[in-house]
Amino acid sequence: MPRGNQGGAEVSGKQLPMASKTPPALRAKPKRERLPSWFKTSLPSGKEQALFNKTKAAVKDNALHTVCQEARCPNIHDCWASGDATFMVAGQECTRGCRFCAVGTIKTPPPLDTSEPEQLADAVDSMNLRHVVITVVNRDDLPDSGAEHYKQCIDAVHLRRPEITIELLCSDLAGDHEALEHLLRNSPLSVFAHNVECVPRLDKTVRDHRASFSQSLEILRQAKVLRPDIITKSSLMVGVGETDEEITEALHLLRDANVDLITIGQYLAPSSKHLTVDRFPEPEMYDIWAKDAIEMGFAGIASGPLVRSSFKAGLLLRKTLDSNNQETMPGAYVYVAQHQSDSPTPLKTEME
Repeated sequence: MPRGNQGGAEVSGKQLPMASKTPPALRAKPKRERLPSWFKTSLPSGKEQALFNKTKAAVKDNALHTVCQEARCPNIHDCWASGDATFMVAGQECTRGCRFCAVGTIKTPPPLDTSEPEQLADAVDSMNLRHVVITVVNRDDLPDSGAEHYKQCIDAVHLRRPEITIELLCSDLAGDHEALEHLLRNSPLSVFAHNVECVPRLDKTVRDHRASFSQSLEILRQAKVLRPDIITKSSLMVGVGETDEEITEALHLLRDANVDLITIGQYLAPSSKHLTVDRFPEPEMYDIWAKDAIEMGFAGIASGPLVRSSFKAGLLLRKTLDSNNQETMPGAYVYVAQHQSDSPTPLKTEME
């Protein structure tokens, strides 16, 4: 067979794969947004470093997972240095694929670990904690979305350390109110939390198609109906495409559902593959949202660029139960409603 184009006819064909690709070292790197100055955090030292190491060791020794690690929370050193941690149960990977979340996605997760409730209780028992947050991945593969397993984890911790207040950061349980009722029945929970994450208009942009603001809102509303004695809580991210007015509207919707506590914080993209950051509101804007929330009737709010739904969760609870509590939450605007008074009591800490 002759080589080359001896007859003058046009030759067509595909480039060799190796010839069509630019070497990784020469590829253009996506431009990373420079973070504003108010995102600076400090690492623990001395006694705080020792507490951080103890918390880390307890998590590792008990084969547990924390949302602090899985979600790459910027406050991990601050919280762990304080002896606080948010434990994640029901697996390391989620059945949903929200565009903001750093937690991995899997269609069919491994079976639930039946020893997890006791392992969690062992870890909590070995740490100097006042308030425990248990968070979960979505388990759409299970008939009850994991409600029974979550209940066992809560009960195991309470049985071991009944003096510790417990907060559950729950999934939407696929909107299953029967599963929710089973979960909350006779539960020793102090706080039932579920995050709406973003304003209603951005559901399809930010969250998995199986999640929605309306479904999340109904879970929160029903939780309060089932257990009026339990404090309900939710969280909003900013910087995913919303407007200031939409944040205010979302707060009204949450308050109408009798949600007691709210947190507002800045979204930070975990990687270049995740949803890009739309904006960085000035820190003063978080103070405005905090004041508005209290005027709407929320019992308490933590609002600030570095605030996450579980950041200093015990502190926010204690402030809510005792408006004279003078503990501080660096980097956040914290407001709680003043008991037996129509006017709010500001407990704002200075931004660092």
